[in-house]
Amino acid sequence: MSDLLSDAILIALCIFALAMLLTLIRLFIGPSAQDRVLALDYLYLLAMLMMLVLGIRYASDTYFEAALLIALFGFVGSFALAKFLLRGEVIE
Repeated sequence: MSDLLSDAILIALCIFALAMLLTLIRLFIGPSAQDRVLALDYLYLLAMLMMLVLGIRYASDTYFEAALLIALFGFVGSFALAKFLLRGEVIE
């Protein structure tokens, strides 16, 4: 791996970590439930992106599979939370 790619990956991971920290702050002090759901949605998106960058860094397929699982469970979780906020129940 070249030095430029290694540095870019390190910078990307630091930026993602900072974005996760700011998103966690928004998750805990969000004024409404919709803000918290959006923060949670963004948090799983950032976790998925971090897994993809780590997969590139370590050249491992396991990270890509973990990113796929995070995306799948994040979508299902966001859908369930949105349905709960809309109707008050998840399963009809």
